Amino acid sequence: MSLDYENDSAFHEELITQVLSQYPNKAAKRRQKHLSVATDSEEVGEEGQISECDVKSNIKSIPGVMTIRGCAYAGSKGVVWGPVKDMVHVSHGPVGCGQYSWSQRRNYYVGTTGIDTFVTMQFTSDFQEKDIVFGGDGKLEKIIDEIEELFPLSKGITVQSECPIGLIGDDIEAVSRKKAKEHEKTIVPVRCEGFRGVSQSLGHHIANDAIRDWVFDKGEVEFETGAYDVNVVGDYNIGGDAWASRILLEEIGLRVVGNWSGDATLAEMERAPKAKLNLIHCYRSMNYICRHMEEKYGIPWMEYNFFGPSQIEDSLRKIAKHFGPTIEERAERVIAKYQPLVDAVVDKYWPRLQGKRVMLYVGGLRPRHVITAYEDLGMQIVGTGYEFGHNDDYQRTGHYAKKGTLIYDDATSYELDKFIERIRPDLVGSGIKEKYPVQKMGIPFRQMHSWDYSGPYHGYDGFAIFARDMDLAINNPVWDLYDAPWKKTTVPAERLAAE
Repeated sequence: MSLDYENDSAFHEELITQVLSQYPNKAAKRRQKHLSVATDSEEVGEEGQISECDVKSNIKSIPGVMTIRGCAYAGSKGVVWGPVKDMVHVSHGPVGCGQYSWSQRRNYYVGTTGIDTFVTMQFTSDFQEKDIVFGGDGKLEKIIDEIEELFPLSKGITVQSECPIGLIGDDIEAVSRKKAKEHEKTIVPVRCEGFRGVSQSLGHHIANDAIRDWVFDKGEVEFETGAYDVNVVGDYNIGGDAWASRILLEEIGLRVVGNWSGDATLAEMERAPKAKLNLIHCYRSMNYICRHMEEKYGIPWMEYNFFGPSQIEDSLRKIAKHFGPTIEERAERVIAKYQPLVDAVVDKYWPRLQGKRVMLYVGGLRPRHVITAYEDLGMQIVGTGYEFGHNDDYQRTGHYAKKGTLIYDDATSYELDKFIERIRPDLVGSGIKEKYPVQKMGIPFRQMHSWDYSGPYHGYDGFAIFARDMDLAINNPVWDLYDAPWKKTTVPAERLAAE
């Protein structure tokens, strides 16, 4: 079925109605608020018409319906704290959560594992039944002592609470204070029990609050400041993304004094309040600490987007404008320097990717930030949505999504399958849980949480890798080697019997 997706809002509205018709009335009424089609807003931004992507969000998932969300523990341990490389992060509770989160993301870092970096190591208190009955505070004290003995060069410890800790009432704050004083190290208790909130999003917020309360202003920070000091906040260095971003920022004359959490050290977080500007990449996970630093220390913050050349140029110019003519001039030189690379990438891949339709369903910032990177290659986004987005995420999406785009929040497995089945996009970009079912539908797929073990995707060099990967997925000859089930010819039973 060939559709004009740019204007066919009616088809997407009808598709939503069909999907909701399969639910009981009560469930359908609830889910209807989370599904929509982007419409033109009265507001016009710097780059033209802004779309209205208004859906209900940040609400508990329907019990019994498969959701792709994570929990508060995942948001704290897996996203914000886990990539901080020179601290030991203890999964405090049963072994399952720690095992599942072990080396889950590709947070690249520089260092020697077990000496000054611990990202790929897993520490857990391995709760047993007796710990649930009698409490785990004593066990936590012992673990901290053992970590200090085994890894004396670590700069600190975080205690990442799993569900039982909040249920049985362990006082991890008291233990942390006691042991921090005893070992003269930073020990951070994080109340990120998985049952808190509706998704991993609250875990981000709790982790940010822990940085505010247990890291900032806890001692003298010897650091010589400069006029062009910036923090890169909310970049987790997936496949080296933060390094790619850092190259560009330093080329235009800025000094990145902190990059967290990807490849971050505790010292970078401690000196963060001394920077002149916070540049936030993943708004959803780190806007809380940026707002705090603005309120308490007077540090302004701005979002940036280094996915694809059009957004890289726009972001570099906005960042440079904050610092004045000298940095603005250097930014223009950097943009001009990389233009031949951009032209070469577009010339090579545009003919192979132009008009290809993409559906996105990811977390963090990707459902909106990567839209223009696809468009820079001539591709079109026909559907996008967040696993754990908030209302302000969808408002920001309106700056990127076009009228008629299908919008879905916390989509159930059934909804996502049906949307993909009916729309038949040329590519789906989502997470690992969705990868193999989509490929079994005969549709190319890219894992847009960790770049399918590729990357980086940030920056100009990252754009070249991004374009190559999308081309490899969509134009892979494997898709021509078999017929989709609905295209196969059925052989009559009589003929099979005769043979």
